[in-house]
Amino acid sequence: MSPAPLVIHGHFYQPPRENPWSGRIDREPSAYPFHDWNERILSECYRANAFARIFGEGGRVERVVNNYAHVNFNFGPTLFSWIESRDPTVYARILEADRDSARRHGGHGNAIAQGYNHAILPLLDERDRRTQVRWGLADFRHRFGRAAEALWLPETACDDATLGTLIDEGMRYAILSPRQAARVRRLGAPEAAWRDVADGTVDPQRAYRYAHRDGSGRALALFFYDGRLAHDVAFGGALATSQAMVARFTRARDGAPAAADSVPVSAPAPALDLRPVADAPSPDGARLVHCATDGESYGHHARFGDLTLAYALTVEVAGGGFEVTNYGEYLDRHPPEHEAEILPGPDGLGTSWSCEHGVGRWFRDCGCHTGGQPGWTQAWRTPLRAAMDVVRDAAHTQLEAAGGALLRDPWAARDDAVELALEGRKAHERFFARHAPRPLADEERRRALLLLELARAVLYQYTSCGWFFSDISGLEAVQVMKYAGRALDLLKTLGATPPRGPFLETLSQARSNVPGMGTGADIYRAFVEPLARGGR
Repeated sequence: MSPAPLVIHGHFYQPPRENPWSGRIDREPSAYPFHDWNERILSECYRANAFARIFGEGGRVERVVNNYAHVNFNFGPTLFSWIESRDPTVYARILEADRDSARRHGGHGNAIAQGYNHAILPLLDERDRRTQVRWGLADFRHRFGRAAEALWLPETACDDATLGTLIDEGMRYAILSPRQAARVRRLGAPEAAWRDVADGTVDPQRAYRYAHRDGSGRALALFFYDGRLAHDVAFGGALATSQAMVARFTRARDGAPAAADSVPVSAPAPALDLRPVADAPSPDGARLVHCATDGESYGHHARFGDLTLAYALTVEVAGGGFEVTNYGEYLDRHPPEHEAEILPGPDGLGTSWSCEHGVGRWFRDCGCHTGGQPGWTQAWRTPLRAAMDVVRDAAHTQLEAAGGALLRDPWAARDDAVELALEGRKAHERFFARHAPRPLADEERRRALLLLELARAVLYQYTSCGWFFSDISGLEAVQVMKYAGRALDLLKTLGATPPRGPFLETLSQARSNVPGMGTGADIYRAFVEPLARGGR
């Protein structure tokens, strides 16, 4: 039997945590003894995976493994920028892993891009979605020195328009949850051959062709990861030992169900029946075993998960009948022979891997949450997003009104503005030569840069973590309010009237579950406005 191709994808991401007035991360006491959560997870996960140890007899370190050279992965651009400045050694180690994997996998590096600051793409309008994708791809190209083959969709959230954007931007594949597939059929089969897999029964052991909805014939490949395998790796104890991990890979390859004790009752993901669809089976060498998990599973969520991963992928798998690869190399060897369509989600708003209600988790009280107390609600999500929309609309109006005199096309300039963040002042001449309608005076350049900083703050205020957790008083929700506050300040600096009143009025409809915290407006006044007045 031919070795089964094995791909583990790690989604490495933390939300942007910087104080938008100072550019520094303020102390986060909940991350003690570390200064903040980035520092803590860098130690427990990102550095640990860059230097994962293989132990021999007597507990001596036999060798050090760069796990990033053995997993398909993405790093959130805002996190990766922070790692570059905070730990250049780890940053260089990750880039080295991509180069090494490309040499071993037919020119296909393990790294892929990510939507820039992890906004939920189906909930954005077309312009904002395009900017998030283009910024993510430009950041990747700048850091890895090559074009990305794929872009990680934050929370795997997508709809047809989002996948269309990826195709428009030249992406070769995307990674989705099995619960996002609607129906599949063999390429060229008649209409009656479509098979409904909306219950999660899509066969994860192959790639699927997804065609652009515009009828142009353009397409990308979809990989629906093995949901049961992903669950067991992230939550079900498969990371306890390397032997347990490879045994779980074997059950996935052979189509056997997960062991009963591998899925704890308290696990947040639903159990999935992943029986293959009744099409002709793939040959052994094409039966892909793969899963996608948060990269933080390896060392942060699961202590010593980095060590398990290293030993499993560099020692155990060869004897278990697997060949470690990545999605790009797999596609070269096994182009899709089937096609797929995706579910539209409730109200046609899209689906994701972490919300059973489509993308409800990021704009309404859908019932999904993390932590909290009995009786808590997430009704605050709707007014929080509405408040962000108030700031967005004012900022977009200002960008079009004031930007038109300073930038040929303010929206095209915004799409390219990521290079200003990546290269700083040395990019200014090139940027203004391309986007200014005429030579600009120094004050005009300053105003144009402030407009683009305003646009950046507005994009950041939709970072998904602001809505993910249990209460509006949490670190992540306060952080997106900080970006809204910064946008309001920039509007005032630009001579516009910031919509502070409507913003606070909308926030006042968001009530915290924590006694004494009051409303979103109270939280904003207590934790955000002091920063704007020059506090820490």
